[in-house]
Amino acid sequence: MSRALSSRIVRPLALTVLAAAVVGSLAVPGTARASAFQLHEDSVQAMGRAYAGMLTAGGDCSVVANSPASMSLLTGGCFQADVTGINFSAKFTGQAHDALGRPISGGNGGDAGTTIPVPALYWATKMGDKWHLGVGFTVPFGFQTKYDRDWMGRYNAVKSKFQSLDATVSLSYDVTDNFSLGLSAIAQRTSAELTSAINYNAVGMGLVQKGVAAGLIPAAQAPALLQQFGTVVPPGSDGMARIKGDDWAYGWQIGGLWRLTDNDRLAINYRSKIEHTISGTANFTMPANVKALLSTPTVQGLLAASGGVPFQHTTGTAGFTTPAVADVSYWHETQNFGIGLELAWTKWDVFKELRVDYGNPVQPPTVEEFNWRNTWYAAVGGDWYVNDRLTLRAGISVDTTPTHVSTRDPRVPDSTRKIAAVGVGYQFSDHLRLDASYAHIFVGSAHVSKATSSTGDTISGSYEDYGNLLGVAVQYTY
Repeated sequence: MSRALSSRIVRPLALTVLAAAVVGSLAVPGTARASAFQLHEDSVQAMGRAYAGMLTAGGDCSVVANSPASMSLLTGGCFQADVTGINFSAKFTGQAHDALGRPISGGNGGDAGTTIPVPALYWATKMGDKWHLGVGFTVPFGFQTKYDRDWMGRYNAVKSKFQSLDATVSLSYDVTDNFSLGLSAIAQRTSAELTSAINYNAVGMGLVQKGVAAGLIPAAQAPALLQQFGTVVPPGSDGMARIKGDDWAYGWQIGGLWRLTDNDRLAINYRSKIEHTISGTANFTMPANVKALLSTPTVQGLLAASGGVPFQHTTGTAGFTTPAVADVSYWHETQNFGIGLELAWTKWDVFKELRVDYGNPVQPPTVEEFNWRNTWYAAVGGDWYVNDRLTLRAGISVDTTPTHVSTRDPRVPDSTRKIAAVGVGYQFSDHLRLDASYAHIFVGSAHVSKATSSTGDTISGSYEDYGNLLGVAVQYTY
């Protein structure tokens, strides 16, 4: 490599710009795209009705985590274990190009969806005539997408895995025969793992352009420098970034249940937001030609003068908030049928931006804007009591997305969902009950408009998404 390439490309920008530009969007900001990962799948009974009447139908121990006031509908103690398999498909069709408009090699990434189990476990008991106590373990937020490592959008995302685990302790009190209050304390552990490719060719090109803009490189020399750098670090000179972190934080929920008549019930519940500071590590790989560039004496001296070496294993922290949720539920019951309505509001607009701070001083803080929207979930469904032992269920719902075309990207290629569900319950004895439910999620096309990585690599196109849910639950009452 010529001396001109070493001194004129690296010196003017001291390579810190490279670290700041690339590492920022590859690290924890991707976690915020997990904010569309809300999971309703913690009650197999309710899933059979598309979650209509989830808080008010009765006979479901999942109210421990979803509506503590509704524990007053449980006539005694209960244990309940639920598990729901989520199969989600996301297939991309489109194109990608780098900051210079050159097409990026690679395919469409395959099916980025996955199949994951979502478990839930509950225990509740009655204490005296008016008090109920319950403990629940649930997964209220979680998602995973994974693309082929060499796909065209690899600089935006390869793997995204996000999960929140809740431990909930709930207490309810029957204020009157027709009204109950409930309160919960929530301990939440949130973890994230994210990987993306690093476009070192684009990084070098960007350094030259920034040097010209800053007046540190004569504009007449830029074409030759770009050609020289492109020879040493051509397109496809990729590395990988892997970010992993977690945090514990705490929240609460409060609600009320009204027995309007002998056949009608209404519940209102509010769950608080939970604020995290996610701490973790960032690990990076480099191709041989980039390692050779960084190991030259000229570059090493410049890196030492600028305060350190970029793309080294380091620590990082970022603030992240799981949103508040308000839920209203209604249930009307007759001798042979039960009909439910559900309306939930999720305050996703807490995601205005996300700031990431790094342990390596060469990598300055980065800020990414999101400006997500609040969402609504609406459902109608019901039960048919075929006899004393057999119950059949069905329901439909609509779940809007916080993302829109200007903010959607490959990590969470989500759009508004429509759900159709069916279920069955069978009472084997006075104490043992089995429930099973199936739901199909209709998503359709989710458009991505110019999702851009920190190195200027842009992907545009659309996703065809759908999902299937299959759950089983066992309940033992005493």
